[in-house]
Amino acid sequence: MQFVLAGLAAVVLISAGTIYVVRRNATSEAISQAREVAGIDGHALAEPNLSDGLVNGDAAARARIDEVVRRRILSERVVRVKIWTPQGRITYSDEPRLIGRTFDLGAGERSALRSGKLAADLSDLEEAENRFERPYHKLLEVYVPVRTTGGQPLLFEVYLRYSSVAESGQRIWTTFAPVLVGGLLLLYLVQVPMAWSMTRSLQQGQREREELLHRAIDASDAERRRIARDLHDGVVQSLAGVSYSLAAAADRLQDNGDGRVEVAASLRQAAADTRQSMRDLRSLIVEIAPPDLHEEGLDNALGDLLAPLAGSGVQTTLDVDTALVLGPETQALLYRVAQEAVRNATSHAAAQQVSLSLGAADGGIRIVVQDDGRGFSPEELEQRRHRGHVGLKLLTGLVADAGGHLTVVSTPGEGTRVVAEVPNP
Repeated sequence: MQFVLAGLAAVVLISAGTIYVVRRNATSEAISQAREVAGIDGHALAEPNLSDGLVNGDAAARARIDEVVRRRILSERVVRVKIWTPQGRITYSDEPRLIGRTFDLGAGERSALRSGKLAADLSDLEEAENRFERPYHKLLEVYVPVRTTGGQPLLFEVYLRYSSVAESGQRIWTTFAPVLVGGLLLLYLVQVPMAWSMTRSLQQGQREREELLHRAIDASDAERRRIARDLHDGVVQSLAGVSYSLAAAADRLQDNGDGRVEVAASLRQAAADTRQSMRDLRSLIVEIAPPDLHEEGLDNALGDLLAPLAGSGVQTTLDVDTALVLGPETQALLYRVAQEAVRNATSHAAAQQVSLSLGAADGGIRIVVQDDGRGFSPEELEQRRHRGHVGLKLLTGLVADAGGHLTVVSTPGEGTRVVAEVPNP
């Protein structure tokens, strides 16, 4: 629809501009044609009948040119003829009252006499020399430099109805404009189905890509859950068995005495290391296979997220409003925020205390993760992003897409506070 409307607007604008240019050029061409016709009248019809007696006021010379003008030049288009001397005196006109009168020559008239070239201009009917042409409203003057049979220069001036010039120009542009506009419309109509087909193809491709992406995500989640299940059912259980066996062997050695205390201590240390490995594996399982929030509940998932920290000596606090009713997408987003913040607190901040709270706030949901780690400055955060640590940046975008906002407040040596507020549809 945007393409159709934009294309239609383009056709209208281009058509309007084309018509304007064609009309202007057609009018110029019509004036040029009128100038040429007036030149033919002046040189071919009037000039051979101009004698020196016309300049001197000879009645016979005036009658001869008058007969030519009235019979062969005056028409529906040509309404007035004047013949001027270079001094501005009208030696002949089909309007007798102008003959013998002297007026100041205009710029166009002087230019034509000086250059010897035809010139044309709109008549200024307010001038005294044109008072008898005022009933015609709008006229075009054409100046034709001519000479008498004796070689005296004169100016042959023809007044044409401007309406005839406009009609000629209109005939010219109405001949070309339909072809130009029709061509644009035809091009537009040809492109619309093509654009429609391309749009449908793009939409189909987009749907297919989205479907493939969802399948890839689902496959990734399934694979991660499979790996987590295998780790839990295989490696973790084996380590648990080894830990119990080592602890039992250490107890038996110590009970038997016989100087085997050191061996018992070593076995207990091995058992402790095994249990630590189990905790690490469980943390890894939680990371690669997020819990099923719908079945376990967000509060239990957050508790499992904090549980591995205790084995590392980190004190944790969890405060969750269990009365909250959250949608699946909101739960997943809040869990991601908590997971990223807790990971940063233990991996980068070396925190000893981590608190997590979840509750209602300002018509939405607020989750706060705070630690007492080393903190960071804005410059350090920017350096981490350049090194590829973009977890917080991605979280900010995810929270913003959900209609909320995420705030990270950190000061070097004073810990970090991550606050995310999202609406609860």
